[in-house]
Amino acid sequence: MFTTETLRFLRALKRNNDRDWFKARKDQYDQHVRAPMITVIERLATDFKRFAPEIAASPKTSLYRIYRDTRFSEDKTPLKVQVSASFRWKGLPKGEGAGLYLEVHPQWVWMGGGFWAPPMPALVKIREHIAVTYPEIDRIARAQSFRRRFGVLEGEKMMRVPRGFAKDHRAAEYLRFRQFLGGREFSPEFATTREFYPALLETYKALMPLIRFLNAPLIKSFAVQA
Repeated sequence: MFTTETLRFLRALKRNNDRDWFKARKDQYDQHVRAPMITVIERLATDFKRFAPEIAASPKTSLYRIYRDTRFSEDKTPLKVQVSASFRWKGLPKGEGAGLYLEVHPQWVWMGGGFWAPPMPALVKIREHIAVTYPEIDRIARAQSFRRRFGVLEGEKMMRVPRGFAKDHRAAEYLRFRQFLGGREFSPEFATTREFYPALLETYKALMPLIRFLNAPLIKSFAVQA
């Protein structure tokens, strides 16, 4: 899938983050960066049917654009130096649910997922779900398959238990989360090895119990609204 040419191009792009430079080498990007990622996405679309049929994978919706949105950013470099893809839950609007993610960067490979930026209404529903179903999330986070690959559940946390829940709530540790993440980082060269794709599948399989848990209350809410 990915090759040494993929990494060579991304590293050159990092040094030459310029639209004209990129335009002159667009065919190299398509061949060595975009096409391998599309291959990964299309293969995942098949494999997800076996263990994560709720997750969508297609080049049209999963592959991120190479061009950065600089309208509200102080960083005006026009291009992303990584190739990345996200895999969302079917039936939930973009940004409204937990999902899976892959990034190949000149300095690392990151694979994992969860919920990076839950909108406040979604976060409230997830916290209520955590409180009502506890200790389910604790079982998920402490499962051997999860801990072996991710260590612990990660993400930003509040200093205190959010308003509306008792300070000594038995789920207090998880109620303080603002993000819910699990991921693995490898060297960039890992993307070019035979072990890359099996590790990607292994990572996503280990994450699916968390993804399903986080999305459960959101699916119910979205179904009621629809």
